Amino acid sequence: MPVIASHYRPPFLLANGYVQSILPTLIRRIDTSHFERERITTSDDDFLDLDWSRTDSAGGNNLAPGYSGKTLLIISHGLEGHSRRPYVAGIVRDANAKGWDALAWNFRSCSGEMNKTLRFYHSGATDDLERVIEHAHQLGYQSIHLVGFSMGGNLSLLYAGRKGRDIPVHVKSVCVFSVPCDLAASSKRLAERKNKIFMWRFLKDLRVKIEVKALDFPQQVSAEDYHKIKNFQQFDDRYTAPIHGFDDAADYWEQSSCKPVLKDIRIPALLVNAENDPFLAPECFPYEEAKVSEWLTLEVPKSGGHVGFIDINCDNSYWMERRVVDFVTAITKG
Repeated sequence: MPVIASHYRPPFLLANGYVQSILPTLIRRIDTSHFERERITTSDDDFLDLDWSRTDSAGGNNLAPGYSGKTLLIISHGLEGHSRRPYVAGIVRDANAKGWDALAWNFRSCSGEMNKTLRFYHSGATDDLERVIEHAHQLGYQSIHLVGFSMGGNLSLLYAGRKGRDIPVHVKSVCVFSVPCDLAASSKRLAERKNKIFMWRFLKDLRVKIEVKALDFPQQVSAEDYHKIKNFQQFDDRYTAPIHGFDDAADYWEQSSCKPVLKDIRIPALLVNAENDPFLAPECFPYEEAKVSEWLTLEVPKSGGHVGFIDINCDNSYWMERRVVDFVTAITKG
């Protein structure tokens, strides 16, 4: 599929990538009080917390007659995010307005309660996404579309690429934004001095989880000298890699980056990465992969930042949400 031109235009004075990345977190609020929490178990006796927003009052764990014909969006958040982030809630709201159901799931340890096992979440944990998809299908959904942001975008593309021709027939498309397709390159970009504020915030949030893991699994995890960790290479070398069975950070990044498997995707896929995204290195823009793929479309707006794409309007709707709706609508009309 082609590399397509983008119609996104940022509001006046809000084109800066850092402003686009930070401002929505500070000013945007979307109601999530109607979300219905469901907990499912994993094969290793852990749990995943799912937040549902359905367009009728059926709710619960059983689908009412007719659910099998409904469209469902499964939404994967970013690093240290959760299902109620504004960028997730915005997609949920617009999906419901379209008549679609939405399932925003939380990665292990991200729902407000620490998970039970030693492992928590990482960029390559497609087994957890697969578990969520299987659960939704068991409930009766036959038209499932994956939406992902940042790490959740990498995870969604990685799942689709790993599945390749064997992807379940009920998984119809994938639409993702601000994706670090090359984890090594993105990690190095975030370690740059100009991104120090982002790096500091991520490591600060992750420290809380490492301290809990150190209490729960003192033989495998130690939080001693955590303050010496200054970037993702140090964090992933010390924690992510050994906890999740990788040799080191480089091995983790290589095995968990979606870029090498983009060629194997066999469902319609839209990847939107802004040119001014401060998290993304040039390697995170897979122009060549998109040019030779029959399934992957790459859209590169000049502005948008990292999971930003701000709009100013009366309904508090951002371009990103409308882009998802337009893409999925085109797929469902087929």
